[in-house]
Amino acid sequence: MSKIIHYRNKCIGCGICQQQQPTLWRMSKKDGKATLIQAIEKKGIYQIAIPTHLLELTINVAKACPVNIIKIV
Repeated sequence: MSKIIHYRNKCIGCGICQQQQPTLWRMSKKDGKATLIQAIEKKGIYQIAIPTHLLELTINVAKACPVNIIKIV
């Protein structure tokens, strides 16, 4: 199973991830940055496993990020 890795500290809050994949992303009302829903945080890096059926869309979301802070491994 693949994982999303999100470097949230570098997020600029453009919202493209939330627009394209609202089941996994939301925009924080506190700081305006993207939040990976139900992710585990470790040293400022957020991770969550993604099911296979969401992989293609998630790859497209990562490619659409203008600051390239979403990685799929």
